[in-house]
Amino acid sequence: MPARKNQAPKLADAIVAELEQMIADGSLQPGQKLLPERELAVQFQVSRPSLREAIQRLEARGLLYRRQGGGTYVKQELSHGLADPLFDLLLNNPDSQFDLLEFRHVLEGVAAYYAALRGTEIDFERIRHSQLQIEAAQQQGDLAGEANAVTDFYLVMMEASHNAVLLHLVRALRSLLERNILRNIEVLNQRPGVVNRIRRHRAELIAAILAGQPEQARDACHEHLAFIEDTLLDIQREDQRNRRLTRQIRTAPAEPQ
Repeated sequence: MPARKNQAPKLADAIVAELEQMIADGSLQPGQKLLPERELAVQFQVSRPSLREAIQRLEARGLLYRRQGGGTYVKQELSHGLADPLFDLLLNNPDSQFDLLEFRHVLEGVAAYYAALRGTEIDFERIRHSQLQIEAAQQQGDLAGEANAVTDFYLVMMEASHNAVLLHLVRALRSLLERNILRNIEVLNQRPGVVNRIRRHRAELIAAILAGQPEQARDACHEHLAFIEDTLLDIQREDQRNRRLTRQIRTAPAEPQ
């Protein structure tokens, strides 16, 4: 009997994880209606009470919602700000971190190109100010402040590109971008010398924009993000090796006395 009591929560956990993954990878899209509970229960091979519990938990987190007599849907809104549940889901999904870096390659590379091509002296002055704000936060060891200042820099770069679509897109994604930058900073600070290289890359990017060199600015942006991505992957592989080694040590048979 105790085993049955513990079974439903475990099943609900598995369903929650599966539905979260489907939302994160786009299998379930914003605004999409879920199958009826009866069909979902068959699909997941679980009881309807377990399925209902999982859906209620995702509703409470703001990922799903019900229409009276009309079924259950994935939330339509992309962003509610800092507490957006979809952003939380993406930020907590390891694969999504690298998806976001790839997305940033496209977005920021184009913005850097056009900022160098179209930026005015007023734009350039704001970029210089952003650089000073980043350096000030770094000197204080304020990681959250640094992430905020770096995000501000990218917004200023978008403004300097004089492309309204780029600007409004990044504004809408600001909370996701800033939290991704903060997480990257926290991880990258574990590696000696990495922070200095990132600062140098960003300085080269800014110098190319201020010099009105579009291709160099785009290339500097790509090099900057590629270095971050490669370093994060290397750290991830190292962590996996260390965990594997720890497990091997723990499970190794004791030597005879």
